[in-house]
Amino acid sequence: QVQLVESGGGLVQAGGSLRLSCAASGRTFSSYAMGWFRQAPGKEREFVAAISWSGGNTYYADSVKGRFTVSRDNAKNTVYLQMNSLKPEDTAVYYCAAGRRSRGVVTGSADIGSWGQGTQVTVSS
Repeated sequence: QVQLVESGGGLVQAGGSLRLSCAASGRTFSSYAMGWFRQAPGKEREFVAAISWSGGNTYYADSVKGRFTVSRDNAKNTVYLQMNSLKPEDTAVYYCAAGRRSRGVVTGSADIGSWGQGTQVTVSS
C-alpha cells in the first residue's frame, strides 16, 4: 500500500493557475502509474489526468487537455498537476491516485489501488 498526500489547492480567479503536488511513500513509487481525479459537489468522481510509471506517457480528460499538465519526479516520489487557464467548472476536490499494479496503467477508477485525501480547488468567476 502507498500513502499519498496532496498539497497546493486553494482559491484562484478564473484564468489563473495552480500547481498541485502529491507526495508518495510506502512502496516503490517509480514502478506505478499515477493519476489525478476530481469530484465536484453533487457529481461523481471523474478522471482528470494520468502519467505512466516511467513518465513517458500522459493522458488527459478532454475537458482539461491543453490547460493541465501532469508530471512526475521519481527521485522525489512526487507527482504534479499544473493547472492553467482555470475555469469555474474546474472547481472540485482533486485527488491523487496510485495505480493498482506495478508497471500497470491508470485510465480510470478501476485501475486505482490507493487514494489521497483530496485537496480543494476553487475557481471564482
